Amino acid sequence: MELKDFSTFRIAACDLNGVMRGKRLPALDYPKLATDQIRMPLSALNVDIWGCDIAESPLVFESGDADGFLRPTERGPLPMPWLTQSSVLVPMWMFNEDGTPFSGDPRHALAQVLDRYTKCGWQVIAATELEFYLVDDSGSSLLPVVNPTNKSRLSASDTLSLQQLDDFDAFFSDLYQSCDTLGIAAQAATSECGVGQFEMSISHCDAMRMADDTWLFKTLVKGLARKHGMAATFMAKPFMHDAGNGLHIHFSVLDEDGRNIFDDGSDSGSKFLSRAVAGCLSSMQASTLAFAPYENSYLRLVPDAHAPTSICWAHENRTSAIRIPAGNPKARRIEHRVAGGDINPFLMMSLVLGAAMVGIEDEMIPPEPISGNAYDQTLDQLAPDLAKAISSFENDPVVARILPGPLIENLSLTKQQEAITFASISADQHWKTSLEKV
Repeated sequence: MELKDFSTFRIAACDLNGVMRGKRLPALDYPKLATDQIRMPLSALNVDIWGCDIAESPLVFESGDADGFLRPTERGPLPMPWLTQSSVLVPMWMFNEDGTPFSGDPRHALAQVLDRYTKCGWQVIAATELEFYLVDDSGSSLLPVVNPTNKSRLSASDTLSLQQLDDFDAFFSDLYQSCDTLGIAAQAATSECGVGQFEMSISHCDAMRMADDTWLFKTLVKGLARKHGMAATFMAKPFMHDAGNGLHIHFSVLDEDGRNIFDDGSDSGSKFLSRAVAGCLSSMQASTLAFAPYENSYLRLVPDAHAPTSICWAHENRTSAIRIPAGNPKARRIEHRVAGGDINPFLMMSLVLGAAMVGIEDEMIPPEPISGNAYDQTLDQLAPDLAKAISSFENDPVVARILPGPLIENLSLTKQQEAITFASISADQHWKTSLEKV
């Protein structure tokens, strides 16, 4: 796009909650993007869900709340089809004054994990599946969305219904067109188990590109829903008695010749697949905080509710936390099914892919894959609540091998502060904070 095509542009980096933090600037400032003149406090990426500074954060109280500078990622500039006026979004990431990556930026955390694969001559290929609800938030309580075709409020689920997709055709047609404009390879859309719940998948590509796509897709869905007179939410559990929103990641690893290292021609997969699975299992409980970052997240992680609760793996079994899908061995991949829709994709992917690499590096051996219903078996469990998730996360040796120490500390402090603030708000009002933030 040329300067004449827009009068303002936005710059945004991803904070620890996955929220876009940045600035709106006049088009005349666009050349500054190439000169390291776009600055923000380092602490801007380590605020809580309300945008408040974190009490006792070393970023504020030890560094004097120093500035860093923002550089464009390889994705921008991008159109913003959820706005009524023509504008441009430039995704950014944060650097320290000396030009080194800022350790509190979750995109840098993922880049460091992927660098470990690169040093082995490997490339991670990933895809995501995202569930979300279309809802009506116009009143004092959250309600199912009104069907735009017949103007009646949805009252029942309609799993895999083409009619329901057609009823919301204007929204989904706009969404597909906008994904194409943003370079997001959106694939199948389905009507899911919840009332007004849908799922869309994003086609596999380089892992960093997938994290960017997932981050942008969530913003796009929420923005377009508003344009169509609705709200959209990726909250893990928007309605207490309905299905939760998950975010599954599929990934494989290619060598320098483009061969999938998880494929050895067998149905069970290669030694690298087994070791990667073992690594993911080894840190799964400690990583729960990134997979379920809010108190609301744990309402989804209950037995028999389409979300895994046990630390286990299996072939072609959707009750397990890790599933190895069937199909052509050349496409052998790991499906990690734990995360809710409310996650930060950069953090989630850092911990999943980082754990897989630790498993490969340490030549870990996984337990036997389960068979049957995981909910009916005695297995190790994910962290049961936010407090235990924070404690496990901040003290885990495998997590410490994946994420920078300052990021671990700041995420823990952020979640502790959020828990205190949420406790002061009536539980039936939590959705007003989380609806579009997550």
